Amino acid sequence: MQTHNLGYPRIGSRRELKKACEKYWSGQISRQELFNQGYAIKADNWRLQQRAGIDWVPSNDFSYYDQVLDHCLMVGAIPDRYHAILVEKKKHELDLYFAMARGYQRDGLDVKAMEMTKWFDTNYHYIVPEFHKNQQFELFSEKVIHEFEEAKVQGILTKPVLLAPVSFLLLGKEKVAGFDRIDLLDNLLPVYLKVLEKLVGYGAEWVQFDEPFLALSLSDKEQTAMRRTYSVIKKAFPHLKTMVATYFGGLDAHLGLAAELPVCALHLDLVRAPHQLGSLLELVRPKMSLSLGLVDGRNVWRNDLQASLDLIRLAVNKLGSDRVWVAPSCSLLHVPCDLELESGLDAEIKGWLAFAKQKIEEVVLLQRIGNHTRQDRVDLKDTPWLGQTLEQNRQYLTSRNTSTRIHNEAVKTALASVLPSHSQRSSPYAERHKLQTEALALPLFPTTTIGSFPQTKEVRQWRARYKKGELSLAAYENLLKAETERCVRWQDDLGLDVLVHGEFERNDMVEYFGEQLEGFAFTTNGWVQSYGSRCVKPPIIYGDVSRKHPMTVDWTVFAQSLTRRPMKGMLTGPITILQWSFVRNDQPRKDTCFQIALAIREEVRDLEQAGIRVIQIDEPALREGLPLKTSEWPDYLDWAVTAFRLSASVVGDHTQIHTHMCYSEFNDIISHIAAMDADVITIECSRSQMELLDAFAAFEYPNEIGPGVYDIHAPRIPSSEEMIELMEKAIRVVPKERLWVNPDCGLKTRGWEETQRALEEMVKAADGLRAKFARKADM
Repeated sequence: MQTHNLGYPRIGSRRELKKACEKYWSGQISRQELFNQGYAIKADNWRLQQRAGIDWVPSNDFSYYDQVLDHCLMVGAIPDRYHAILVEKKKHELDLYFAMARGYQRDGLDVKAMEMTKWFDTNYHYIVPEFHKNQQFELFSEKVIHEFEEAKVQGILTKPVLLAPVSFLLLGKEKVAGFDRIDLLDNLLPVYLKVLEKLVGYGAEWVQFDEPFLALSLSDKEQTAMRRTYSVIKKAFPHLKTMVATYFGGLDAHLGLAAELPVCALHLDLVRAPHQLGSLLELVRPKMSLSLGLVDGRNVWRNDLQASLDLIRLAVNKLGSDRVWVAPSCSLLHVPCDLELESGLDAEIKGWLAFAKQKIEEVVLLQRIGNHTRQDRVDLKDTPWLGQTLEQNRQYLTSRNTSTRIHNEAVKTALASVLPSHSQRSSPYAERHKLQTEALALPLFPTTTIGSFPQTKEVRQWRARYKKGELSLAAYENLLKAETERCVRWQDDLGLDVLVHGEFERNDMVEYFGEQLEGFAFTTNGWVQSYGSRCVKPPIIYGDVSRKHPMTVDWTVFAQSLTRRPMKGMLTGPITILQWSFVRNDQPRKDTCFQIALAIREEVRDLEQAGIRVIQIDEPALREGLPLKTSEWPDYLDWAVTAFRLSASVVGDHTQIHTHMCYSEFNDIISHIAAMDADVITIECSRSQMELLDAFAAFEYPNEIGPGVYDIHAPRIPSSEEMIELMEKAIRVVPKERLWVNPDCGLKTRGWEETQRALEEMVKAADGLRAKFARKADM
């Protein structure tokens, strides 16, 4: 058997890439210094995997921002608006690359960033390719070739990873209606052939083509396109060894399609879909190898070696060991780098875990044990250390299954006591709206922000000093109170209608709540890339969840005492806490989500009792949680919507419930978003130029909407005229009386200067809209 990996985390074990990119963007380091950091991370990753015993280490899994954006540059899928950056301003390819991701607003140019959305059902965001009819492609960036060469210089023959042509096209969108982007395949394939020609010329033996869409539903036309792709590649390069990698789900209806593709190996995600192995073994072509994705690339739990060995034995008995590969289920991009860096993690919980480095070791371990498989057993008589390893693994799994810290009978009783009425507001929205309008007395086009304000270097230093014991709790809270007061006063002076307290006491919108809930564990260096340089440190839900004490009430009440305007209580919703954590896999996700919902419900109740009349329960991950198979959507959406309503429905009619969602397509779940029954929903609309509102308009969404009028994920500052133009698009599809004016997301990652300038423009835009409609009313 051989081992391989589909991809390794690229941020560096201590977020070295994040820090280097941000220094480059701010002009603190040169392009070469950024490249040097990138070279170091790639080399470390390659050597780590090689030393561990991985036979085929991946290359081109590294990226300075996003792998889909990398492929846009590779094939020259560069929207026309960016050409001036190269042609007129003669900027480097890297500056073009970052402009496509983040926008560009200098040197007399003002260019918007490309759209960004979630990578399937993960919290990773990718840059969405833009396509137009009859689009031509060319080999523009040779990054994949350069990285193969870099590894080869170090004596490592890698397996280059390419996002396959069909999946690349399906990940994008047509900017103008009237054509099918799959029709661009014949224009795109020649560029891929040029890439393969160069790779073969430099000595590449294996190439991995990622085809995640094989785990989704494909039309007949798309299936034909996939067959054509690999037939063309096989004809052009008959001796190149190709692997098609699928992940995040089972092949199911596409088992036959995958098995007949003219490729040398097929990778299966056997963590998400172990059932597919038996069926595929009956269909696989002679000489085709199977890569068994046995080690979970999406979660942090230690592998069940015996269960994995059972699947290895099944494959080996059918195919022989020479046609079986062992691998993680998907790229390890989605898990932290190295468990060894966690010196402060509880020893018992740490024994249940494996991060990227440890998962690589598990892959190699499974290969070594698997090489001793016989027809119906593992023969370890000549290798007793392998037997000891299996026994130790069994003990860790037993420890986790039987640990008293996992189960809380009070939580189980509370969950069993939930009634349907607990997830229903007292009155329908129309009646609540009247009470809320009278109580809040807000103007037309009310303005607000999504929650967080910039966390400066000083704020982060206070938190670090407090955690190290260098600041007392009283001193730390006094500093945060001063920062909160400054933020609230500034919003008040600016004229925002509904204020937020800024969340300076919070490290992350999920981690902050997890730290105050039972059943969560936390890491020090467990960082995972969310998008670009943005990294998150997901909590680990290992046991039953409950609230220990109020989590946000004191800070919200303090902020409300500083202003007469409404102050929003800011909470993260149960689905998002679930999705953005590493979740226990010993009970249904639904049960864990409902436990979180009950904890948030207690917080909502306490905020209302403390006099807070606007409460936002963020759910940006609602759509992210959708199963890839549409047949599984109804069950998920039913319990996800119920969980949100369970958390929110404890309040009276006069209390206004907000929710927030970002970077999602809403068309196919709009009825379920309406069923959440939030009084106000704020969504991301700026990068899509208000296109996302079409779903709400077509559905005739009944409640209030805040379509984000500027993109906080880029440093570009839009003008008030631009925001007014976006809102006028919104007014065409949503009654003006139901529209709010707000950014598209929280402002935590932005700087104060740009935040202040952008919000000043936003308030100016709202004032302009009010004046315009006041004049119309007087006519």
